[in-house]
Amino acid sequence: MPFARYVEPGRVALVADGALKGKLVSVVDIIDQTRALVDGPGSGVPRQQIRLNQLHLTKFRLKYPFTAPTRIVRKAWTDAKLNEKWAESQWAQKLANKEKRAQMTDYDRFKLTSARVKRNRARTAVFKSLKVKAARAGTFGKKKVPKTPAKKPRTKKPAAKKPAKNLYQRSVI
Repeated sequence: MPFARYVEPGRVALVADGALKGKLVSVVDIIDQTRALVDGPGSGVPRQQIRLNQLHLTKFRLKYPFTAPTRIVRKAWTDAKLNEKWAESQWAQKLANKEKRAQMTDYDRFKLTSARVKRNRARTAVFKSLKVKAARAGTFGKKKVPKTPAKKPRTKKPAAKKPAKNLYQRSVI
């Protein structure tokens, strides 16, 4: 499958390594095969060079001319509402969830585990009932499962009589 994201002027990238980790930048110019000139006016990153292996390219691309100054990059960034689009993306949400998980306490992890157990029990009960219903209808499994007969109500057995005491047993005094 061909590449869909190219290192090109206007391509928005997430910094994956270094002091700016987690910030969004836009590629302004390609210096050589390993470095690019980036600018991040919407995320507080000053114009600087960065290694390409420190960048994760995103699907977003801004339209501005080759080697545009910071004010034009800033205008394109705000016109495209890039910060809002990024916050709505699944990638940003996954990063936010990862950060939340890292901040969890032991008690939070315990509550999460118990909530998952409850959810999974409810999910399993519903799945089993649907599976039985489908099996009875003949749409699931190899053969049609007959309807189970109604269960007989339980009745108590008559109390068994206690055995009689041995009258000839000697008592020890």
